Amino acid sequence: MAGNTKHVTDATFAEEVLASDKPVLVDFWAEWCGPCRQIAPSLEAIGAAHPDEITIVKLNIDENPVTAAKYGVMSIPTLNVYQGGEVVKTIVGAKPRAALERDLADFIG
Repeated sequence: MAGNTKHVTDATFAEEVLASDKPVLVDFWAEWCGPCRQIAPSLEAIGAAHPDEITIVKLNIDENPVTAAKYGVMSIPTLNVYQGGEVVKTIVGAKPRAALERDLADFIG
């Protein structure tokens, strides 16, 4: 995976995501998922463009099944935005960057 998107695990999820003081978008993905790889550059670009507003992290569902199951992730890519320890937005499926930015308009200026 190119770029500098941070990876979280079942073990680090609570600290890195739920305890964050700003919104965190979690990209639930897997190595074998083509659409997941397709949206990765868009997510990196959004994260790079809005570093003070939103944190973007990735969670590999094959390596970290507990968190994916806890949040009912059934298909990937699933993008959950967490704020104050709660899911405040869910986006399922691959979308172009412009559509993702529209979906995230409440969190990025």
